[in-house]
Amino acid sequence: ASMRQVSTPPAVVLGSLTCFVALSRPDLLAEPVSAALTASGLEAYVAAIDADLADTDNFCAHYGVPLAASANAVVVRGVRGETERFAVCMTLATRRLDVNGVVRKRLDARKASFAPLEETVSRTGMEYGGITPVGVPADWPVWVDGAVADQPWLCIGSGIRGSKLFVPAATLLGLPGAERVDGLARAIPHEAV
Repeated sequence: ASMRQVSTPPAVVLGSLTCFVALSRPDLLAEPVSAALTASGLEAYVAAIDADLADTDNFCAHYGVPLAASANAVVVRGVRGETERFAVCMTLATRRLDVNGVVRKRLDARKASFAPLEETVSRTGMEYGGITPVGVPADWPVWVDGAVADQPWLCIGSGIRGSKLFVPAATLLGLPGAERVDGLARAIPHEAV
């Protein structure tokens, strides 16, 4: 490991959590996530959490992590004829993915929807509630909403429910197949929250 100085996530993003360099705690990572971080050398930190609090709203409320820094990985399946394609869409917790517009068009699909839970879990080797773009199958593009890419630090899944990853936006955009896609998600109107 190189000794270059890395900036750790700021306290405002960590809330009450303590973080470690992700690869120093493989026990807190799903195997595909650990393998992807090892292969990529991308910067990531991990924090242990109560698995019962993995869902974004409960997690943010309990640990004081801002919703605006929490990015959810949503696996979308697009179907056209016999062909199905998958993509991982990164959106802030405060925004809603435009599945039937931008996402469907980018997948070149006639129909797009959230991928079935069992299929997402079996294809990624990750736990539901811990899905992350780090370590997804190599042929899945990772589309990062512009609002996510603009955040300096993000809290994302780690592949398991018992921890969260903290990464700079540059790490997300440095993943294989990752690209910034402006307009991938829209702000959720306040009355709908």
